[in-house]
Amino acid sequence: MGNSSKAMSEREEATILPFTPAGTIGRQEGEARDLRDQLRMVEAILFASAEPVSEKLLADRLPDGADLAVLMSELQQAYVGRGVNVVKIAGNWAFRTADDLGFLLQKDAVEVRKLSRAALEVLATIAYHQPVTRAEVEEVRGVATSKGTLDVLLETGWVRMRGRRKTPGRPVTYGTTDAFLDHFGLSELRDLPGMDELKGAGLLSSQLPMNFQVPLPADGDDLTEEEEPFTPDDLEELGLLPPGGAGDDEA
Repeated sequence: MGNSSKAMSEREEATILPFTPAGTIGRQEGEARDLRDQLRMVEAILFASAEPVSEKLLADRLPDGADLAVLMSELQQAYVGRGVNVVKIAGNWAFRTADDLGFLLQKDAVEVRKLSRAALEVLATIAYHQPVTRAEVEEVRGVATSKGTLDVLLETGWVRMRGRRKTPGRPVTYGTTDAFLDHFGLSELRDLPGMDELKGAGLLSSQLPMNFQVPLPADGDDLTEEEEPFTPDDLEELGLLPPGGAGDDEA
């Protein structure tokens, strides 16, 4: 009986000894509470914004020491399988309808205009070859590109003027926008369909030249070494100045 009681006591002691100090428990509870509060903050900011929110803005609104990467990962997991998901779009974050429920909103979607085949070809060329000039678009397509086609793409907000190419004549370079990524459900330009996906969709012939490759554009809005920023005269010439911008400079 004595031996049995002693053995039981040793087992109980072994179970009790690896305890967590009260201070540690309190600290863990505090960290968990801070994480919940920070998740609620991020959730509120994304919910209230009509546009994708940049990571810089989120970091500026959060308390010092908040780990944004951890918070966004936690929030993404929390919304997996729900009617809306947390998605990353070119370094920005937003709530978006789950892909499998998009059909519910199709009746409410307003289609302003249907892009022509030429406009779609130009858009695809810009997306894959950016930064690209109008002459380079024409070289890829093998046909002339009208100014009207580029104007339509600029009006959609999917294409933008980036800068000037450092070549004679300083032609304008074009690239896609975050709105383009958002509309087509892409997180970044590297998510554009590759050769196998394009073939599978019937957009590329199964018989292609041996050296044919689908270009992979670099992500980011920064100008390349072959580009230079617009000058004030460029902005005025291209109509990129805000209303009253030229007048304010003259005053």
